[in-house]
Amino acid sequence: MLPSIRCDEYLFSVPMFDLAIKDVEGFAHELQGFHEIFTDCFFRSESREHFYNYMAGQFSDLERKSIEPIALSIEDGNVRALQRFVSDAPWDDDKITTKYCSLVNDDLGSPNGALIFDETSFVKKGEDSIGVGRQYCGTIGKVDNCQVGVFAAYVSDHGYALIDKRLFIPKIWFTESYRDRRKKCKLPQDTVFKTKPELAADMLQCLVAEKLLPFKYILADAIYGESPEFIEVADALPDTTYMVQVKKSTQVWVKQPVTITKKYRWGGQIKTKTVVADDERKPISVEFLARNLNDYFWYRRTVSEGTKGPIVYEFTRRKVILSSDGLPKKTVWLLVRRTIADKPEYRYFISNASSGVRLKTLVWLSGLRWAIEQCFEETKTELGMDHYEVRKYMGWHHHILTCMMAHFFLWHLKIRMGKKSTVYYAVAA
Repeated sequence: MLPSIRCDEYLFSVPMFDLAIKDVEGFAHELQGFHEIFTDCFFRSESREHFYNYMAGQFSDLERKSIEPIALSIEDGNVRALQRFVSDAPWDDDKITTKYCSLVNDDLGSPNGALIFDETSFVKKGEDSIGVGRQYCGTIGKVDNCQVGVFAAYVSDHGYALIDKRLFIPKIWFTESYRDRRKKCKLPQDTVFKTKPELAADMLQCLVAEKLLPFKYILADAIYGESPEFIEVADALPDTTYMVQVKKSTQVWVKQPVTITKKYRWGGQIKTKTVVADDERKPISVEFLARNLNDYFWYRRTVSEGTKGPIVYEFTRRKVILSSDGLPKKTVWLLVRRTIADKPEYRYFISNASSGVRLKTLVWLSGLRWAIEQCFEETKTELGMDHYEVRKYMGWHHHILTCMMAHFFLWHLKIRMGKKSTVYYAVAA
């Protein structure tokens, strides 16, 4: 059971997904209607049929929802044909994505919607699947052989859905020793190495350019919050507020330091540099700041009602000036969350919210990232998002795309039927 929101504390509440099979009559008929929207995105009738069958397999009660079990569960199913469809057959991916985002907007769109960026991992054996390598695998909490996908999700008071994805390709895959593997996996030749935050920034720029979904907020964890590339894109968007987690070592000032220009000689030339005027006034870490604040400045808030009772944290906020290379950069809100315990655990967030923002709004935003975690949990446990066995670049994208669409289709059914549910809220880890 997920914890329930106290509606008066937040701008909007997020409903939980609670649709059951017994709630839907004519499921297959409705799924066919959904697939008719994408008829012109495929060039052959066989591909249209495979598209329907593959997604239908994701909704099935198969224990393993990879290509072979799905194909064998279909009358006259052909494993090779379904494999070719997922990994090699031409799809009009751009048109599918555009139509899909339009459908998400129809059901979930809101001017107060939020975009959330996060990654999830897929444990894999072997070395031949595209982008696989030994890297940190969040699914199991340690370094292991896996693939990592960077995702964008959309959340509003109507629900939540994954709307875009990128496969992270480790830098080693672009070396000469991986040339044969790149070829076998059909990695597009113009692909270049990009970090996870750079992939997220690309998705954000695409979503802004295409104007398919309205949003007011941008949320992400520390890997993106610490990225200049990602924050630069988010900062450039007018009338948009971001709330991103940062590491405890993030350096800040609580008061604007004075800077001066100093001259120095280098290579026989006189040059200048900007420095902080008072050498003793160095920036401090957000951890140092938080742990040295008097209890007077902390506000206790019940953020949710869990199965074991209320979930309570304490919060404080400060206007701080971020340090970059020892110099003041920009002024942001710092929100700190701590557990109520003898040895409390702390989480740190920064936001470009306006000066008049309420504490409750910052508290609400700091927990809204829960929605993308629910997307990952539901698509993996219910739709087999992590069951795939494809090795090629397009195979990964096509499998993940059908999972995203299948997840949204269930939300559409819930919304179409007007099914009411208790609203829920949880705090992101």
